[in-house]
Amino acid sequence: MSYRIEEDSMGEVKVPEDAYYGAQTQRAVENFTVSGLRFPAPFIHALGLIKKHAAMVNAELGLLAPALSEAIVSSSGEVCEGKLDEQFVVDVFQTGSGTSTHMNANEVIAGRANEMLTGRRGGKSPVHPNDHVNLGQSSNDVIPTAIHIAAMLQIRSHLIPAMDRLRAALQEKALAFSEIRKIGRTHLQDAVPVTLGQEFSGYARQVELGIERLNSVGPRLSELALGGTAVGTGLNTHPEFASRVIAGIAVETGIPFREAVNHFEAQAAQDAVVETSGILKTVAVSFIKIANDLRWLSSGPRCGLGEIALPSLQPGSSIMPGKVNPVIPELVLQVCAQVIGHDSAITLGGQSGNLELNVMLPVIAYDLLQSTRWLGEAASVFAEKCIEGITADKEKCSSYLEQSLALATPLVPYIGYDRAAALAKKAFETHRTIREAALEEQVLPEGEIHRILDKLVGE
Repeated sequence: MSYRIEEDSMGEVKVPEDAYYGAQTQRAVENFTVSGLRFPAPFIHALGLIKKHAAMVNAELGLLAPALSEAIVSSSGEVCEGKLDEQFVVDVFQTGSGTSTHMNANEVIAGRANEMLTGRRGGKSPVHPNDHVNLGQSSNDVIPTAIHIAAMLQIRSHLIPAMDRLRAALQEKALAFSEIRKIGRTHLQDAVPVTLGQEFSGYARQVELGIERLNSVGPRLSELALGGTAVGTGLNTHPEFASRVIAGIAVETGIPFREAVNHFEAQAAQDAVVETSGILKTVAVSFIKIANDLRWLSSGPRCGLGEIALPSLQPGSSIMPGKVNPVIPELVLQVCAQVIGHDSAITLGGQSGNLELNVMLPVIAYDLLQSTRWLGEAASVFAEKCIEGITADKEKCSSYLEQSLALATPLVPYIGYDRAAALAKKAFETHRTIREAALEEQVLPEGEIHRILDKLVGE
């Protein structure tokens, strides 16, 4: 349970007249603001969801007067809907349990409920932030619960749909480019032929696997710490409180949330969040691979590879007229770099589960939700502003393919590795194609040479 400290025991605090919150929130603002960063809205809305269902269940259990419960449910609903976002003023960097933001929520909900009941904003009567809004709860189980709820909602409603659109866009290009043969590249050197469609099919599969990975973490992320209160023992909470609250949240969200199997694990560790962040990092690495390949393939337009063209979105240089840059792939690269950085911070945060409580919950929550949101936005922009508008230069792909020394490879079964290598070396030194060198050296009958090479280059 959150300990109640009377205002006069810590000195007088002046709360802004338009605030629903009270002295504890204002004290945190005055003492702990270092970054100006605030919790992402989904986290605040998750807190409102928890408080809403907690008030309903406490009334059902006979622990909270119906009139007070109804007011708390209504004010918590406004928090869920984002109507009171501006009232959440505490800096992300605060006490490691997130108690300052939790108390901010309790005070805002109580203050708005009191306004509904009495016409007077704020205060502790008739609804008290600790005795009523926080009944049966603690920062130590509510904050981890809010992290899991917010992350699951954002992954399901935002990130996965955006990634699925990106996957579909890439798959569409894989089909559209399925007949365009081009040179493959390994070590950034010419390799045997592929189709442009095959390259794009690989990108589509990367995104598809990312979606599968995100779905796979659901069973762990859907376990909620609520009910453990201060240290995991459930002190001062009704034995049916957590299961009932979580059941209500599951119905409202459509996500199968359930009470943690072990409350000591759920509060002392943040392994499910660390796992989720690792998956987000994996998704980011996939996006980096795709974005960088598109930059390479579209490089030029005349002095690079130039096998594909990306949509032109803006002038690319303040000094070079006509230059167009791969804006969206570079945007994606920067988002992904930040996500990887967030994963490092979350990893360090996960290590800070000291005895019965993790003490880096605020930064874990902030970084996880930012990563989820940014990856979703990047995926949407990537699909809409880049992938869907890509075109292929079939003639250039064909030209590179015919000139490649890697075309010596299909001749190996007929003339042997060493003779094929010597042929490739001679073609390089004499500035001939493999076809021209093979015909000149008469390594095989002319018709056989054309048959073998034409089969590979798609002639």
